[in-house]
Amino acid sequence: MKPFEKFVIRHGVSLPIMTAVFPVLYLGAEIGIIASGAVAAGSYIASTSTIKQFQFSSDSKRFHMTRSEYKHVRTQLKEAKTKIKQLQGTYYRVRSISYYKQIREMVRLGQKIITHVQHNPRKFYLVEPFFYSHLDSALELTEKYSLLVGQPVKDKELKIALQDTRDTLGSMIGVMEKDLKKVLSTDVEQLRMELEYAQMTLGKQETPPLNMPAQTDSEGDMDHDRKSINTK
Repeated sequence: MKPFEKFVIRHGVSLPIMTAVFPVLYLGAEIGIIASGAVAAGSYIASTSTIKQFQFSSDSKRFHMTRSEYKHVRTQLKEAKTKIKQLQGTYYRVRSISYYKQIREMVRLGQKIITHVQHNPRKFYLVEPFFYSHLDSALELTEKYSLLVGQPVKDKELKIALQDTRDTLGSMIGVMEKDLKKVLSTDVEQLRMELEYAQMTLGKQETPPLNMPAQTDSEGDMDHDRKSINTK
């Protein structure tokens, strides 16, 4: 279930509860409009929070994770999305097509990794280095390159540093590609197993039966009689 769908469910349940509580307290208990409104608002907040916690527990159980593990992965995903946005922010700091392509590729790879981990949080453990170091390194390198290329003086030493940074960015793209392959590895393995099973099933259906029924004596006699009639 998508986050927006969960949001709609929470508020779709909580709003009717608040709407029902207010007139009951105001007209039935006669505690005043302010107190009735405060209690109704409290019921809305409590209901929303309770449903949210239930959804959180349900999701963690569905992925066979503890609440603390699931919460940690969600936190890492949130931080990674922020870092990806920061990477995107460096697009227009440097007027270089090659640099733009490098940043765009890192953003693309990072977004794919994040999407796959969102769909299955257990995949987080396959690419922990991406969240803990690789994405940070990519962001630091782009910040460094943006700073160096903006310097008014371009001496030999600075040009070498810029080239080294570009080369390192290229290497970082390779590292992130490996991270993406790790995330996809379980899906590829599952697909391979499903294909093998499908091929085995199709093979069994297409294989003719080995034991053909033998002709009975009556069938043999009938064939002999037909031949006899035809020869006459």
